[in-house]
Amino acid sequence: MAGKKYEPRLKKVYRERICPELMKECGYSSPMQIPRLEKIVVSMGVGEALQNKKLLDAAITDLTQITGQKAVKTKARKSIANFKIRTGQEIGAKVTLRGAMMYEFLDRLVNVALPRVKDFRGVSGNAFDGHGNYALGITEQIIFPEIDYDKIEKVAGLNIVIVTTAKTDAEAKTFLGKFGMPWRK
Repeated sequence: MAGKKYEPRLKKVYRERICPELMKECGYSSPMQIPRLEKIVVSMGVGEALQNKKLLDAAITDLTQITGQKAVKTKARKSIANFKIRTGQEIGAKVTLRGAMMYEFLDRLVNVALPRVKDFRGVSGNAFDGHGNYALGITEQIIFPEIDYDKIEKVAGLNIVIVTTAKTDAEAKTFLGKFGMPWRK
């Protein structure tokens, strides 16, 4: 076991099963053309943090527990008078996952968290941005088993963006489907 590096289960599946399947199905001439995961960004907007700073700290704690990586505070880029937001105010938190942490998070999202959503019928296949990246909104952070329901400050939603190297949305949908993404029929 000495000298053997840890490799996430989903990364091994990608390398051994998904790559050859995509090579055959899509007719790629080079392995470098096969789409791959670049990063996953998990973010949480906390608008109420303007009145209660404790909610922002709770959001950072929740994101850190969910992803296993320290979350950073995000600041408002411009002022919005209707929402009483000024430039530079802290109004959210985000985590950018890459490498092994990214594969571990995607594995837990697809196999553990999404099946725990109430009345779950699959995720929408229309949330692609035109460049092969997928955005997913989750209404409650409590679907993740790492979150203790009794210790959360407030039930909040989070946004998950899966960035791939796929050139088209159809290519990305096929690619994410191979990872087990449960598409709505």
